[in-house]
Amino acid sequence: MADTAAGDGNGIEGIDVPRVTEWLVANIDGVKPPLDFELIAGGRSNLTFRVTDAAGRDLVLRRPPISHVLPTAHDMGREFRIISALQDTPVPVAPSLGFCEDESVNQRPFYVMGYVEGHILRDAATAEKVLDEKGRRRAGESIAEVMAAIHAVDVDQVGLGELGRREGYIERQLKRWYSQFQQSAALLNRTVPLVDEVHDFLAARIPEQGPAAIVHGDYRLDNTMLGDDGNVKAVLDWEICTLGDPLADVGLLMVYWAEKGDNNPALGIAPTAVDGFPNRAELREIYAAASGRDVSHLDFYVAFGYWKLACILEGVYSRYASGAGGGDRSGFEGMGEQVRRLAESAKAAAATL
Repeated sequence: MADTAAGDGNGIEGIDVPRVTEWLVANIDGVKPPLDFELIAGGRSNLTFRVTDAAGRDLVLRRPPISHVLPTAHDMGREFRIISALQDTPVPVAPSLGFCEDESVNQRPFYVMGYVEGHILRDAATAEKVLDEKGRRRAGESIAEVMAAIHAVDVDQVGLGELGRREGYIERQLKRWYSQFQQSAALLNRTVPLVDEVHDFLAARIPEQGPAAIVHGDYRLDNTMLGDDGNVKAVLDWEICTLGDPLADVGLLMVYWAEKGDNNPALGIAPTAVDGFPNRAELREIYAAASGRDVSHLDFYVAFGYWKLACILEGVYSRYASGAGGGDRSGFEGMGEQVRRLAESAKAAAATL
């Protein structure tokens, strides 16, 4: 059932304004009502609200989506635990302020963090507007260096040693996403043989996993907040973070990191193709130098990244085809072909192994 929200005259869907206000005043030091709530990110993933109090202080509130919430998905407590554990590490995260698991307050658990001022670069126009070439170069360097810092965190020391299973990460990921792909393809009554072929190829060539580390799971440019100088001020969206093989993060970043001349960017947009950003080879070397990790098998993880995105997109395609994707069907018709293109990119990357 979809959530309902008590309004304050503004019709804030997903926020019970009186109850959430009461909770924030009682649990976050210095909050002064009345509060203004503004949705700054939403959709099929978690909803993110900017909360401004009467004194002009800004906070951020994260909660699950309004509907289609699986019992094990969108775990607010898990996200809050991760950013809280990383507060005193070299990994830049927003200040963790409070977690509410009492569903009588807002029908779903939510957590609150400090607002970090900065830029999220989702397209080329924004990248060119907010950073000069020197800043864009620094953004690429900082993205790689911060990823190395994430992978260097001692998970036992910060209390995240039980966040997930440490070994066999790629095997589990292949099994999980292939199963979801098969279910989605069956609902669509179609086959994508190349996805099956790449799965079998990768499953037979899994590199030996080194020591387990934090794996962000969706580390990319637009999941970071950048300062005016290009440095990463906060890493965002820890929703699918776990423990495992850190090179999976590196491979997926290579997939997302479009270069000038790329015909088919993985996300359909290419902010990193703007002049100034380091290319993929440079990014790889910056990470290797910062982390000290062996990246000689990175092509496997790049192939896995393309293949994983193909599986995920097939799931999105099947949901839209069944009518569960909501009213906005922009891009729906091209999803099936995009799955094939991602599988082709996975095969091309795998061919270099």
